[in-house]
Amino acid sequence: MGTEDVRRYFKENNYDFEIYELEESTATVEEAAKAHGVIPAMIAKTLAFDLKDKQILIVTNGEARIDNKKYKAQFRKKAKMMKPDQVLKIVGHPVGGVCPFGLKNPLEIYLDKSLLEFDYIYPAAGASNSSIKITPQKLQEITQGIWVDVCS
Repeated sequence: MGTEDVRRYFKENNYDFEIYELEESTATVEEAAKAHGVIPAMIAKTLAFDLKDKQILIVTNGEARIDNKKYKAQFRKKAKMMKPDQVLKIVGHPVGGVCPFGLKNPLEIYLDKSLLEFDYIYPAAGASNSSIKITPQKLQEITQGIWVDVCS
């Protein structure tokens, strides 16, 4: 589960990404930024939401915050994040390691435009101490993510 699922996903799809497995935690944006020596906004955080009829993932830059009005305009529902046990059961990654690849179940993935201000971003890779370095465009390509504007 977790990083091994991400590794398997990359191998099955012929993606050649180095998975950084660090001694220190990367579970929070601040910890991940420090571990990678980058600003917090370059950390791509993956948030899991429950829309009642389906669950989705939204990837944002590390400093972005979900804007409730924009979210509701996009999804026609109030923002409701999944509980940690639900995240693990549905997504297959623990909170602090949630990422948009190597998922336990197929989920729609949305990428907030806040990611586009960087050449490279650092999403988690299935565990609270693993991540990869990727361009926002490549992230969109491999996740088939849909670009949205749901953050402020």
